Amino acid sequence: MFKFISVLALFLTNVAYATNTTEAPHLTNTWVGIATLVIFVIGYFVIANEEKYDVDKSLPALFVGIVTFLLIALYFIMNGLDIKLVHEEAESVILEIAEIFFFLFVAMTYIESLIHMGVFDRLKYNLVSKGYSYRKLFWLTGFLSFFISPIADNLTTALILSTVLITIEKEKTEFLVPGAINIVVAANAGGAWSPFGDITTLMVWTSGKGQFMDFLYLFPASVLGYLVTAFLLSLIVPKTKPAFDANVEAPKMKDGAKTIIFLGVVTIVMAVISHQFLDFPAMWGMMFGLVLLKFFSFKLRKKYGSEHFNIFYSMSKIENNTLMFFFGILAAVGALYFVGWLTLASVVYHPNHLGPTLSNIAVGFLSAIVDNVPVMSAILKANPDMDISNWLLVTLTAGIGGSLISFGSAAGVGVMGKLKGIYTFSSHMKYAWTILVGYFVSITIWYFQFEMLKLY
Repeated sequence: MFKFISVLALFLTNVAYATNTTEAPHLTNTWVGIATLVIFVIGYFVIANEEKYDVDKSLPALFVGIVTFLLIALYFIMNGLDIKLVHEEAESVILEIAEIFFFLFVAMTYIESLIHMGVFDRLKYNLVSKGYSYRKLFWLTGFLSFFISPIADNLTTALILSTVLITIEKEKTEFLVPGAINIVVAANAGGAWSPFGDITTLMVWTSGKGQFMDFLYLFPASVLGYLVTAFLLSLIVPKTKPAFDANVEAPKMKDGAKTIIFLGVVTIVMAVISHQFLDFPAMWGMMFGLVLLKFFSFKLRKKYGSEHFNIFYSMSKIENNTLMFFFGILAAVGALYFVGWLTLASVVYHPNHLGPTLSNIAVGFLSAIVDNVPVMSAILKANPDMDISNWLLVTLTAGIGGSLISFGSAAGVGVMGKLKGIYTFSSHMKYAWTILVGYFVSITIWYFQFEMLKLY
């Protein structure tokens, strides 16, 4: 049986490519191209049903990402193609993964450090003691997420605010689920109108498709679309208040907590500077912030002992499954791009097909399924003929479209890790219609601005 499969595989590949080539071949019509797509779809199905199969989402993601690249390498060897092309693509994917991996790693380390130092317990006390209802807390965390994201990056913002959410309430799903969705939608919408609020906006900006101030034109579409979704979600959130005992003494933050907060802000600033002025990946600035935290950890250990604060303890509390999920899914998407499935989408931009506007609207749905970073990368490489208004539209749809599915954006995956077992694919999809309504509201606002009023 194995021999038969091997002979069949060799036959199919030799029919597709009989000679060597120094350029990456288009592999969608070969057995490896079909296998890559089929494995991705099956893996995606398992990820979406992780509750049903009781399988952590990182396992199918890693399997798909690793196996598909191995199959591609096998295909190249079997056909005498230049394996260096696969090697270079793998290195490119590893670089992309490393940037996100270490960005996440530092952000999570800071969050776990703040939890250990009692910062979020104090924040919970301050919010709950004011007598805010669950609904008011819902709006407060949403607005914070929307306006912090353009500065701090949507992923970091979502991680911080979801930690605040789970600190306020640990069991009431009618608050936690819509609250988590609210934070993800707000973070992605807030990041869409800032050149460094999301990695996709950064890619469009650095590619010269728009100037810094051009992205501010997306603010009305971003904020109004978010407000519509938030309003619909808020109707689900109870008006009751979290339990609060007035006799309970306010929790105190440990010595050094305020300094760690300050270092966290410095870290975010350094990440922005790395992107904005030094043309470095944002993770370089984040790693600089980790160095600062390590220095401060050493100082605290000398003064108070290792029990007071130990940075390696904070690192040990990180949700590693979230990091592994990103590794797998980005590798899988890299394989899809390499074999040619993502580049096929560029054909629809031609006026004889869907054209730029409808294609860009469709990008939002594709970015929810595949991930907005490689989708935007494929569009930029294809470089369809579009004016500035349509480049802003694809920036908008790729950013907010990731909110349609729980793991369609980095922010969503990060929140799934923080609210494990509460904010899941199924719980998100139950209210996905509210996000869809907001999505089309944002597109309508864009159309009104650029097509009817001709503001640009």
